[in-house]
Parts: sequence; C-alpha cells; structure tokens
Amino acid sequence: MCGIFGAINTTGFFEGPDFDHFVALTDLVAYRGPDDCGHLPLTLKNPDSRRDRLFDIFLGNRRLSIIDLSSSGHQPMSDGKGLWITYNGEIFNYIELRRELEDRGHAFRTGTDTEVILHVYSEYGELGFDRLNGMWAFAIVDIPARKVVLSRDRFSIKPLYLFQSKGKFYFGSEIKQLLPLLPARELNVRAMTAYLTQGLLDHDVETFFRGITRIPPATNVIVSLDSGTVEEKNYWRFQLPNAISASSKNIVEEFRALFFDSVRLRLRSDVKVGVLLSGGLDSSAVTTAVRKVCGEQLQTYSIVSEHEGHDERRFIDMIAATGVPNHKITFRPNDVLDCLERVLYYSDEPFAGFSVIAQYQLFAAIKNTSDVTVLLSGQGGDETLLGYLKFFFFHVQLLLKAGKYLDAMSLLARSAWHRTAVRQFRVSEARRYMQHNRQGIWQTMLRNTMPVPIWKCADIRSRQIADISSFSVPALTHYEDRNSGAHSLEVRHPFLDHRLVNFAVNLPPELKIHRGWTKYILRAALPEMPAPLRWRRDKQAFLVPEELWLKHDLVPVIQQRFRGSTLASLDILDDREFLLYYEQFLSGRSITSSDIARVLVAELWAEKIFHANRTPTPDTVSPQAWQVPRFGHMGKSVNVSAR
Repeated sequence: MCGIFGAINTTGFFEGPDFDHFVALTDLVAYRGPDDCGHLPLTLKNPDSRRDRLFDIFLGNRRLSIIDLSSSGHQPMSDGKGLWITYNGEIFNYIELRRELEDRGHAFRTGTDTEVILHVYSEYGELGFDRLNGMWAFAIVDIPARKVVLSRDRFSIKPLYLFQSKGKFYFGSEIKQLLPLLPARELNVRAMTAYLTQGLLDHDVETFFRGITRIPPATNVIVSLDSGTVEEKNYWRFQLPNAISASSKNIVEEFRALFFDSVRLRLRSDVKVGVLLSGGLDSSAVTTAVRKVCGEQLQTYSIVSEHEGHDERRFIDMIAATGVPNHKITFRPNDVLDCLERVLYYSDEPFAGFSVIAQYQLFAAIKNTSDVTVLLSGQGGDETLLGYLKFFFFHVQLLLKAGKYLDAMSLLARSAWHRTAVRQFRVSEARRYMQHNRQGIWQTMLRNTMPVPIWKCADIRSRQIADISSFSVPALTHYEDRNSGAHSLEVRHPFLDHRLVNFAVNLPPELKIHRGWTKYILRAALPEMPAPLRWRRDKQAFLVPEELWLKHDLVPVIQQRFRGSTLASLDILDDREFLLYYEQFLSGRSITSSDIARVLVAELWAEKIFHANRTPTPDTVSPQAWQVPRFGHMGKSVNVSAR
C-alpha cells in the first residue's frame, strides 16, 4: 500500500510553485504511506528559457513499507538506465520473476518488488505486465523512449485516477489529489443517477466528478512526451475456456492447489499479517487455507453488531473453536453518524451502505489494537464461484432458454430441499436486474436517464466477467482500499489471483452450482472446514442492522435533511417524492433498505462538496470541502534531456 501522484506537461513546463503544490497533493494521502516519501521533478525537454526550476514531469510517492523495509525501497526509484517509477501495490510473484530475470542477465540492487517491475519493463516492455501476479497502480517514466506508462492491475484492486487539461496530465491514487486541479467541480449526473437508482459504483471509467476518470483495469495508458498523444492498451484478457476432460475429483484438486498457492504468495511480507474473518464461506476458506499453508494460524479480526442476529458471530465462533485466534469489534448505531463523514472523506465518492462504515471501524480497531499491517480478505469469492443468489437464478433462466426444463426444475427442487437460494429470493433485491423496472427509487428522480443494462448476459461466464470487471469487484475493492489505506493497512485478495479467476470463470457452471448448492467446488475442496459452515445454506452480505437504524435511530436525520436537500438543488432528486417513498419504507412496504441508505449517503456527500446551487462553480464549492494545504519545499530538478 502506497500513495502516488504525478504530473506530465507535454506542451511546456511546470514552475517552482507547481512543485510545492505537487508535493502537497502527494502528501495529501500521507496516511496511505507514512513510512517514507519522495518527490521528484524531471526535465526532459530543453527549456527555451533561462528561468530556473523548470520541469515537465513530477513523480511523488508515499510509502507503506511491506517488502524490504530498508531505505533501498525509497521511491521514486530508478534503474540507473533512464527508467523511473512511482508505485502503489504488491507483486506477489516478485521472487520468481527476479530469478527469471537474473537468468537473463539482470542485476538487482534491492530486495523490493518495485525494482522487479522496472526490470520486467526493461526486458519485456509494457506488455510484460501480464507476467505480474499482484495488485498495482504505477507510472514508469521511460526517458530513452520519451514516454510515460501508467498501468493498473487486472481487477481494479489498486486505484489510479486521471485528469487531462491542455496538454497536461495529472494522476493520483485518490480523487482528492486531483480535485484542486479542476477548473470547477461539476457533478457527473450520469454517475450519480446510476448510483442512486441501480447501486452502481466504479462500473466504468467515469467518476462522480466531470473531468476525472479512472484508468480501466488490465490497462496501460501510454503518454508520448513528444506528440502528447495518449494510447490505451490492454495487457491482459480473460482466457477462452478449454474443453475440460478431467474428472470432477481432479478438477477440485486443481482448484484447491491453485487456491492454496494464491494464499501462499499473498503471505509474503516483511511485516505482520492477519486475516479478515466475516464468518462467510470465503473468508473462512482463506482462514483455513492460511493454517494449511503456513502451519500456524494467524490472528483474525471480525466485526459484529450489538444487535444479535444482525451479524455472523455463530459462524465466526465455529472457526474460532478450531483454534483460530479471533478478535471481535462491535459496531453500534452511533458509529454511523460519527464515522460517516470521515468515511466519505477517504472514499471521495458516495458508497453503497452502512456496512462500509462498519468496515472502516474494523480497520480502525485493527490499527489501534495490533501490530498487523497486512490483511487477507475473502473478497472476490462470490464473483468467481457464483456465490451470489443472482447467479443461481441467471443459471436457471439460461437453462430454461436452452430448453433444459428438467435440469432447471431439478435445480430449483434441490435448492428448495436444501433451503438454499430459492428460500432466500427477494423481489425487492432483484429489481436492479429487471430490464423494464422504473419503479421505486426511480420515481423520485428528476432526470429521465437510461439505466445501465446490467441485466445483459449471454451466459453465466459473461455474467461473471461483467461482475468481476465492472459491476461488483471494482466497488468492493474501492471500499476496502480506501478504508484500509486510511489506517495505513494493506488488504490482499487470494480469490483475485488471475490464475484462479481464469480457472474458476471457465469451469462448467455445474461445478459451481451443483444440486442446489452455490460455490460447490469451494465447499468440495476444503473438507477441513467445520461442516455446518462448509455446508451453510444462507448467503449473507457483510451484515449490519441497516434497516433497523433507518427505521428508528436515523428517522429524524433523514426527515430533516430532505426538507430542501442538496440533491434537489442539483436537479437530481425530488426530495418531497423521496420523503413519500421513505414513509412507505417506514410503513413496511417491500423496499430494500439500501435504496434509502444510498440516498442519505449521497445527500451528505453532495452537501459536503457543493453548496445548494443548480450549477456548481468554484464560487459555490464549500471552502471546507477537502482543501489542500500548500506546503512543501523546492527540490532540485533533474535535467535528463541530454541523457
């Protein structure tokens, strides 16, 4: 985990005051990397002026030391041959890559994975990033080739944002680093509407701010320093499925081996590692695999509610009873309003619900009560192994379309018998996947925008890829990155190893949904797990008593906030219609609590960012909202134009 910032000027030069500002923007996310910092101005073009301190590239870095804790890991880092890098993330197979490169004649000066990236680029170019197994966002300045290469990992785990203006390019780990560079803060109405009506976040390159975009996953963005042109290239794509001839038993064994190897690689660290244990199947599987891989059990951490029945403590306790050390943190109603504004600050954009606040509280407690820096998470298991209820019903729907009526009816009957997906179906939660649904929260919107067609999928495989690339994983990793980064912690995801993802996505659906059970191959691969947990019937999200709070503790807050709301002033929401919708929710109508929670979160976010004006301008932006102090010192510009 680190924080990065950079600036590129293809048409002219930055000056001394710009350097001070860029240092401030880098250090604005110092919490992401409190162990070290570096600020590097580079001059590649020949200045046509005698003014001092001109530069055309800036690289900034805030380091959280994880691998090779010595000062040799300082960034920005150079290979001594014209390459510079600023980098956030971890390359888990860096040891294997280093050996491969040493066999090809490369010599290394540090023990860092950062240096390995530079040598991979030197040997294979930017398309060599498909050799990396990890999570990353980095920028490489290639002085001999006179270009800058920005790269982001395959599954949107590490953030990288971009703002372009008149031949200048700015990039950073968080949106707040780019906000002061905007000529004006303007709301992206399409992003806000997709969030409020469909619960979508991070599903494409757009952010909630017009002008700021995110670099897509599995993508390199290459900026030419001579022409100023920008080129996007994918360095990785999902592999096409191969015909599977092995027996089911052998496939389960291969899955187990891949999963254990992913956990093994993600335990590499020079600082202490722990595990996030929610009580769900995925985090319990990671916890079980850790014990098998390293021969000992790491400390686990869980969040629970003071309202029993709104958490998964009984499943957490099942794992703890096997000898796993566990620390529980209790989440209370007062924590919602106390932390909401802080969580919005770190997230920069609205988030989906109160479970994100609970996650923030969990990371805060881990930071304050332990010496753990790295945490393993079960995120990604539902998307790769068909864990969500929607996958079950998509599968049934596709069987019916294919005329496989007996298979569909058998699957439904077995699910009913086992009391799994069929017993848990709720129409209110399925509405976002209904093509012609314009009811509910849609009726409170002031703009008639077209919904994002998330219901489209040709088959289960394409449905999974859509969720991994766009509709699920990016939003979940966004929360986890910001909440952990706020407390100088790093989270790793064994289920998002690209080898495992490719393998799982290309498995026949029958190995993932089998006899009414979802995630069947994971259950079959881990007989070490306690049977009641391994064969648990229900599928729960990260639980908090959101509906309870929205119907009791938060009623006066909502009623007061939506009597003349900021969202209404921005022509997004009819606040009177929303209050009527809220009254229906309070009276027991079939309305999902997330509809209400999203609107409340968006209102508090919009109020922080904008005054109640219809067209936000620099004069209407709240002066207290995420200001950047101008501080720092003037560094020495490195002139490399003659190199």
